[in-house]
Amino acid sequence: MARGKIQIKKIENATNRQVTYSKRRKGLFKKARELSVLCDASVSVIMISTTKKAHVYTNPISTKEFYDMYQKLQGVDLWSSCYEKMKEHLIKLKEVNLNLNREIRRKMGECLDGLNFDELCNLENKMENTVMAIREKKMKMITSQTENIRKKIRNSENEQKFLLHQFELRGEDPGYAKVELGEEHKSYLGLSHALQGILALNFSPNQPDPHSGV
Repeated sequence: MARGKIQIKKIENATNRQVTYSKRRKGLFKKARELSVLCDASVSVIMISTTKKAHVYTNPISTKEFYDMYQKLQGVDLWSSCYEKMKEHLIKLKEVNLNLNREIRRKMGECLDGLNFDELCNLENKMENTVMAIREKKMKMITSQTENIRKKIRNSENEQKFLLHQFELRGEDPGYAKVELGEEHKSYLGLSHALQGILALNFSPNQPDPHSGV
């Protein structure tokens, strides 16, 4: 009884597809080895599965030697276009790196001799904007730290009032509580006054207010 013709189409079940791939790959590599041995031929087979795994058989030379031989016999260069693209990309990267280094050095006050008046004005504006952004960030940080310290002071004062109230209810001398809590309270007050001094210095007449636009 004649065997029915097997229809060649994609195997939908992933597990069955992988099992079939493994069996057929082994069979194909076996045939490639037999062809290489029986006919004294150079054979190379490269397979990539749907799981992105590469399987290679090459005999009697390496894969690189095989493709080098192919290019020589066919008079083609498989890598020239790829090499040229890589070289062009490298040149662009070097140019970008050079421009970035030049810009950094100019912001540090170096390499200014080649700049004309307009370029110097543009660089000055960029530097002023940078300083303003740094100053604004610094002021936000100082303001946040000041507010945190003020919250700690309020919490300390509330805690002290509560303890004093408890001492009064018990008929004890509240002076002891004032002395014990006084050092931490003074510490918070000192930090608060110091930060307020910093704020005053940053907005002194000798320095421009970053929010005034002057």
